Formats: sequence, C-alpha cells, structure tokens
Amino acid sequence: MLLTLVVTGCVTTTDSRFAREADREEALENYVTLATAYIGQGNLDRARHHLDRALKLDSDYPGARAAMGLVYNSEGEPELAEKNFRQAIAEDPGYTRARVYYGAFLFGQGRMSDAREQFLAAARDTSYQDRGSVFFNLGMTQERLGELDEAATSYRRAVELTRGDARPLLALSRVSVELGNFDDAARYYSRLLSMMQRNPRLVHSPESLLTGIRIARHFSDRDQEASLVLQLRNNYPESVEYQQYKVLISNGN
Repeated sequence: MLLTLVVTGCVTTTDSRFAREADREEALENYVTLATAYIGQGNLDRARHHLDRALKLDSDYPGARAAMGLVYNSEGEPELAEKNFRQAIAEDPGYTRARVYYGAFLFGQGRMSDAREQFLAAARDTSYQDRGSVFFNLGMTQERLGELDEAATSYRRAVELTRGDARPLLALSRVSVELGNFDDAARYYSRLLSMMQRNPRLVHSPESLLTGIRIARHFSDRDQEASLVLQLRNNYPESVEYQQYKVLISNGN
C-alpha cells in the first residue's frame, strides 16, 4: 500500500506540473485578451491592470509586451511604446500581431520605410487571421512612399482577402486612377458602388466621390460626373477633395 501511494504521488506531481504550465499559459492569454478589449474601449487603467498581472507571470511574454506598447502609445509615451513593441518581436520574431502593432505605430510616427518592413514581414505569415488588413496597411505605407505599383499590388491582395470590405476597393480604385489604369479603376469602382447599394450603412466619402468623378471624366460619363459632383458640393463643401475638384476643372483635366 505504501509503494502504491508513493508511485501515485509521483505521477500526480508530474501531471500537476504540466497542468500548472497549461494553466499559466491560459492565464497569460486571458489577461492579454482582456487587456486588448479594454484598450479598444479606451479604458487604459483596466488594460494596464491585466497586463501587469500577465507580466508578473512572465515579464517577457510577447503578447503582453505588444499590448503594453499600445497602452504607452495611447498615453503619449512613444519611446516606451517602441521599447515594448521591439521587445515583443525580439522575444518571438514570428509573433505577427506585434509586427502589425509596431508597423501601425511607425506609420503614425511618419516612419514609412520602417513601417513598410514590419508590414512586409507580417504579410508573409499566411496563417495570420487578419492578413487582408495587413496588406491594406502595407498598401497605404507604400502609397505614402510613392511606390504606387507596389501599393496597387498590396491593395489587390487586400481586396482578394477581405471580401465585403470597402476600404481596399476604394484605395485600389484611387491608386489605379493615379497610375492611369482607368479600366481597372472603373472595374473596382463599380464593385464599390455595388457594395454600397447592398449595404445602406456604406455612404460616400469625399475621397470616394472625387475618385468616381475622375473616372467619370475620363470616360466622358457626364451624368455620373454630375451626380457625384452634386453630392461632393452639397455634402462636403469644405473638404480638401472639393477643392481638388475645383482645381481639376480649372485645369481642364
């Protein structure tokens, strides 16, 4: 009986160790999930509370470090934010979410070349759940850098990966206009309009109206142009896009 108890005790201790490790990992993930939700709500105090608990369990946990970078950035502490983003990536270079956060941070700082490198690395992770948004962010970064052909390629991938998302369709339409690829621009813009007709919550922005106007002018579609100009003038008279439209017609383009 004594031998049985000793053997049983050993097995229980081993199982318990693995169970504790599994519980620890689950706790870390839960803390980060809760913190991320609070960050989305703007409740940074609650987010920090959960992240502090995670970092007490593992001071190098990439998920907690990446989320802490978001907190610091929201609090106006860019140096601390960057330190945490970089630490998360150093601990796990394959942790794509940290690269996405860091890329967005760098974009916001105006460091487009650095942001592009992070988004390029993130885009290579074919298992990342929100890969379409990564390509959209990459396209925006490339567009800011004047790499319009590369931006069009990235936006096209975003369109393929995010069915039903109007943003990459509009971006691809706009960049196609800038590249002079009006047939492509018209095709993507038509898809955007169809999407808007199916979803009443999608409404024209100044950007979408100006893009449509430029396409309509190229194809001499006077009715479409007049309709879009009327919406731009009536709904967004103070917008940059309306001023751009006035320049457009003054130059006869």
